Amino acid sequence: MQPAVSIIMGSTSDLKVMEGAAKILEDFGIPFEMNALSAHRTPQQVMDFARGARERGVRVIIAGAGGAAHLPGVVAAMTPLPVIGVPIRASISMDGWDSMLSMIQMPPGIPVATVGMDNAQNAGILAAQILAVGSDEVMQCVIDYKKSLEKKIEKANRELAEIKIWKFKTN
Repeated sequence: MQPAVSIIMGSTSDLKVMEGAAKILEDFGIPFEMNALSAHRTPQQVMDFARGARERGVRVIIAGAGGAAHLPGVVAAMTPLPVIGVPIRASISMDGWDSMLSMIQMPPGIPVATVGMDNAQNAGILAAQILAVGSDEVMQCVIDYKKSLEKKIEKANRELAEIKIWKFKTN
């Protein structure tokens, strides 16, 4: 089975965040691979990965990084595939804002679609939505997932309606 999505991260210290993308892809039945690659410590491996991803069947790359967070941008510069950046709060970061800015402030021609801080789950959903354009099966997974979110809120509102501890609550 070839991976349709590649999840990469600057180091395994980012795994706790990046598992959010893996869980979504797993739930949707989308084959993926997961690797640690560092734009600063393993630049040749990053270049080989980025330039060879499409030929290996990868169609979307999710790249998470903290600190200076050059990984998503470097990969985006070397591949025609869509790259989704996940800014990660790291021990060396400025509360994650350095990571966020390095992804959203890419130069013209080198886009990195960027999700919220530490929000790899949204990166997984976005990757699925990209793949869904060409797959009815993945599209149905996305539709079902969105419907489950709607049902979750409907249930929450029913539960809120049962709370009667406030004197001036009208519903």
